[in-house]
Amino acid sequence: MTRNTEARRGFTLIEILIVVAVIGSMMIWMIPSIMNSLETRNLDNSARQIQTTLQQARFRAINEKVDYRVRFAQVNGEWQVLLECAGTGGTWTPATNFLTIYVSTKVILTLKLPSTQAVEYSSVGIVQGYDSTHNSLTLQSLKLQGYHQQDLRILTIFQGGSVRYQKSAS
Repeated sequence: MTRNTEARRGFTLIEILIVVAVIGSMMIWMIPSIMNSLETRNLDNSARQIQTTLQQARFRAINEKVDYRVRFAQVNGEWQVLLECAGTGGTWTPATNFLTIYVSTKVILTLKLPSTQAVEYSSVGIVQGYDSTHNSLTLQSLKLQGYHQQDLRILTIFQGGSVRYQKSAS
């Protein structure tokens, strides 16, 4: 009887293979969901970083009583978001204590802005040259579009300087 109970303490090879097969099939089932989550987070993070930069420019303009702008530059196929302060003679200088933001290359950025690739805030926080038909940025993920998910993040900028964040599907 002792010998019989000792033999039943371990797992058989068949039991181990079944458990490994179940775990493997669960992983195959979960990988698209995980990839979808990563793509959604990437898109959301890019949009939130731009929104935060726009809000920071407005806040700095009001606080320092100086014009600020958020400029979008495409360098080697990659979008950069720059925060700049108005200098003398109509020049713009990089804002202090601000690191350039790089928009993920997986995200398509479309600008509809009043000024060429920039949003300018006056010293009282009002968007300069405001145009209600050219006041948005759209970020899109083609991968999420392929999954029939909400693949757009739309940032709408209002004349008073506030920014609306909206998710949508194309």
